[in-house]
Amino acid sequence: MTQFYDARGNIYGVVSPEALRGAGIDLPASAAACASLRQTWSHLAVALCCDWPEGQRPANSKSHRSDGLLIGPFQTSPPFDVLIVNTDGTLAERSGNGLTIFSQALTEQGLLPEEGALLRVHHDKGEAVETSVKPAEVDGVKGFWLDLGQPGFGPFSVGAQNVESVDLNGREVSHVQPLAQLDPAWTHSQFVRIGNPHCVTLLGDKTALPTNERMRESPLNEDLTRIAYAMPTGAGQPCPAGINLQWAVRESKQRIVARVFERGEGPTASSGTSASAVASAAWRVGWVDAGEVQVVMPGGTAPILLEEEQGELVRVRLFGTAQLMS
Repeated sequence: MTQFYDARGNIYGVVSPEALRGAGIDLPASAAACASLRQTWSHLAVALCCDWPEGQRPANSKSHRSDGLLIGPFQTSPPFDVLIVNTDGTLAERSGNGLTIFSQALTEQGLLPEEGALLRVHHDKGEAVETSVKPAEVDGVKGFWLDLGQPGFGPFSVGAQNVESVDLNGREVSHVQPLAQLDPAWTHSQFVRIGNPHCVTLLGDKTALPTNERMRESPLNEDLTRIAYAMPTGAGQPCPAGINLQWAVRESKQRIVARVFERGEGPTASSGTSASAVASAAWRVGWVDAGEVQVVMPGGTAPILLEEEQGELVRVRLFGTAQLMS
């Protein structure tokens, strides 16, 4: 019923609305209605599709067999509606790796046109977020370019509260006190909205990058959960709706190394929108120029294209590829 795909170490299950209804989950007819009523069905869907079968959870693995669940499509021609369900039952506004995986699933179902299509992610935080996707080949690898549009910057773009302004490389960024209290190196952060909210903490040294293993351990895991997750799981500070966290360091020209702690999921091997936010934040503080930027994460390297006009970042594109897992 559920097929699992891997995109740079990020694993999502893909299931149709009809399959969930056939399994006894009372899913509304439209993606918009599903989003507005998600508390009635999302935990059931995660348990059905993402929980490990009894006795089959590998040692030292995450608590779920995937990083989330993609429900769709809700129609057989574009635009395609989809729901992105985090393993805590919340809905994401956008996921670069998730939409790459969904595009691959659509391709295998013979639904994605050669010229590409519009994907609409429905969630319970506002209007659906649209992403244009187009099949492509980069360095001999077949995948998809995702047009993520124009990013927004600063506390207002993500609804951050009670943060101070500080200087980095002659540019204004934010001082997020809850992060700075955890590590004195985590004092300069750039908020970015790229369909969903991100807080990119910019570092001067690779040694300040937290490893995924460290972020899974106590007490850091609980501390980051309080910052990243919305209430009641988290504290909703500085962002009441929660925030995706990244840490980034400039490795070389046009190349950034990053780590990710996702709202609703925790530490992940990679994240497409996080990589895009990291590249955007690096551009904002003068670490990279417009053009192609490589963002290196534990799960792989994401090529990002930044388009600039008259000193303003106007468009971000992400290339992704996904494989069906056996």
